[in-house]
Amino acid sequence: MTTATASTPRRPVPTVVRGWRSWPARITALWQRSLRFRTILITLALTAVTVLVAFIWMALAIQNELFQSRLRQALSSAQRATVAAQTELDAAVDTDDPVTAQNLMNSVLRTLSQQSAADAFASYRIDTDASSLAPQNIDSVGFDPAIVTPELRELVRSNVDTQWWQSVQLTTEAGQGPGLLVGQQLVVQGVGPYELYLAYNLEGASATLAFVQVTLWIAGLALVALIGGITWFVLRSVTVPIGEAAETSAQLAAGDLGVRLPVRGDDELAVLGRSFNAMADSIESQIKELADLSLVQQRFVSDVSHELRTPLTTIRLAADMINDQRESFDPATARAAELLYAQVQRFESLLTDLLEISRYDAGSVQLELEPTSLAHLAEDVIGSLHQLAEQHGSDVRLLAPGGHSLVEMDARRVRRIVRNLLGNAIEHGEGRPIVVTVDSDQNAVALGVRDYGMGMRPGEAEHVFDRFWRADPSRTRTIGGSGLGLSIALGDARLHGGRLEVWSELGRGSHFVLTLPRRGGQLAGPSPITLDVDDDSASLEAMGLTQPIDLARGAS
Repeated sequence: MTTATASTPRRPVPTVVRGWRSWPARITALWQRSLRFRTILITLALTAVTVLVAFIWMALAIQNELFQSRLRQALSSAQRATVAAQTELDAAVDTDDPVTAQNLMNSVLRTLSQQSAADAFASYRIDTDASSLAPQNIDSVGFDPAIVTPELRELVRSNVDTQWWQSVQLTTEAGQGPGLLVGQQLVVQGVGPYELYLAYNLEGASATLAFVQVTLWIAGLALVALIGGITWFVLRSVTVPIGEAAETSAQLAAGDLGVRLPVRGDDELAVLGRSFNAMADSIESQIKELADLSLVQQRFVSDVSHELRTPLTTIRLAADMINDQRESFDPATARAAELLYAQVQRFESLLTDLLEISRYDAGSVQLELEPTSLAHLAEDVIGSLHQLAEQHGSDVRLLAPGGHSLVEMDARRVRRIVRNLLGNAIEHGEGRPIVVTVDSDQNAVALGVRDYGMGMRPGEAEHVFDRFWRADPSRTRTIGGSGLGLSIALGDARLHGGRLEVWSELGRGSHFVLTLPRRGGQLAGPSPITLDVDDDSASLEAMGLTQPIDLARGAS
């Protein structure tokens, strides 16, 4: 027959105890972000150090004063008792009998014990060859002769009228304890000098000192805790309004323009709160005015763009008809027809871009996602711009180590980005090679367009995505364009949750990199294509682009 024993379930370890390894990191983080915690900790540390130093000094001073006071009492008592004993010895008449001399000595020692309040005493003959009438050495109960050091005996024997003392360890019922040993001489008439030693127990003073020290430490800990509580209370009254101001500022920065600070009282914090609220009112008013103005501008651009489409369509049809008949015109009229046709096309492109910008400003742009290979898309765009690249003398090459897998994207918008980047590279590439790179990793796909043209001066790359901005206003656009292409491209990239970046250096060309997330959402991590490049002629020759390039030469 078997019996089962019930096992006692183990008590779960508290979460705080289990996570003790994370305490240093938590305390460090709390130190960095909490002014209240940091101030309280510094105050407590400085207070504790100050109290520790003060209490150690007080304890040492009290200890020294207690010892000095007890020493003075012991020396005074021993001196008074010794004088009384010597007086009694000097008054004795008949000391010829050994028994009488011994009784006299015993009586004197009893007088010493009563008047000196010593805990133990002893007397020793100094001259051991003295008369046979000399009283014998006497040790009272509890006196250990070993506590009398040779140095003290030598001092007592060599000085008749001087008191000598030393600190000793006395043996008591409770064990070893601190004590004082006072020694000097007694002179017995007709016999000679004796060493007299009186032992005083200092356990009472030691107990008093221990009580004072414990009281000091308790008072010190209570003082530190009290100062910590007072500091926390004072800091709370200051940091809570500061925390409210910080939280309100964050809400205001996040777009909640109606949030305000609560104002209580008339002190400095209340003045700060009222000033902050007045500033928030002013900011809200100005932002609303700017928002209304921006809304009016957006609506104006949208309305004008829509209203212009109808007359523009009519003008474009007329321009097409005139352009088709230009061969029957005289040379001047034919040239005017060509210019009219080109400018109407440019005007239509500008109008389309303005409508697109107005949609972005109004927040009404929606993506039409479909599985697309970025490498194949880049290859199609390069093919469509092949004739334009030949006209400018640029050799465009595609390097696609990655990016062939399908990724959800709005193909029309991404194609527009790539076409815009490649068109700009052809226009500003100075007839030099252009390298289009497509690569990918597990998080993102990227496309880079690298040209070896003039490049841009320091600081100009920061404005390249601004609307209607040109690095050199004196240069005209050779392939048209509205000046909004890169701004729209940046908006398309951000709409996909990606980013569009640029590197450029005067005399070395430019490098635009488009990076898109594989799985939607916001892009996290570095791009598969490095933005800052360090190309040279050797790398181009390895790709079969043997056209000589002077990377250090600016545009001629």
